[in-house]
Order: sequence, then structure tokens, then C-alpha cells
Amino acid sequence: MNSQPVVFVQPQFAVATAQSNAWQTDLMDCCSDCGVCLCGIFCFYCLGCQVASDMNECCLCGSSVAMRTLYRTRYGIPGSICSDFCTTLWCSPCSLCQIKRDIRRRKEMGIF
Repeated sequence: MNSQPVVFVQPQFAVATAQSNAWQTDLMDCCSDCGVCLCGIFCFYCLGCQVASDMNECCLCGSSVAMRTLYRTRYGIPGSICSDFCTTLWCSPCSLCQIKRDIRRRKEMGIF
């Protein structure tokens, strides 16, 4: 009788990635992508259309609370509609830039 080797530990597959259920950059992290920051400041509506296009949504929705909430819930990012509203109300360019930077980072990681 030939005895077969017994496997005690199965091989595991793991992928090391950045935490995908959190914002990839902070709200005020403009220096991490100066091009997005400049576009958000000087051509806010163009950046809103880019974000909406990336999300397959209407161009007019790009800078809205609804877009931020949709994006946040799609990727399981913690927060609330109230926080989305306050962020969009008091710092619209920063909010939109954060979403665009996040989209770029997620595309680079292959999770967008």
C-alpha cells in the first residue's frame, strides 16, 4: 500500500491592495494631483462632467450630493448623506476633486 502525502495547509490566494472601502485620498489632499485640483478650481463644471461621465451619469449631476452619495455607497465608503451634504455645500471643489482622485486611483488598482 502506497501512502499518499497528507496536505495540512491549503495554498491561499491573497492580493495586497490599498483599503478599497475608504477614500483613497483625504478631502484636502489637493497636492496629490495638482491637475485635478486646478481643474476643480478653474473649471469646476468641466470636472463635474468628467466625474459624471466616469460614473455613467448625467453631466448635470457630477457635482451633486447625490453623486457623492452614490459613489460613496457604491464602494462602501463610510459616511452619511448628511456628511455628503455638508461636504458638498461648504467645500464643493474639494469634494469633487476628492471623487475624481478616488476614481483615478481605483482605475489604477483595477477596482473601478
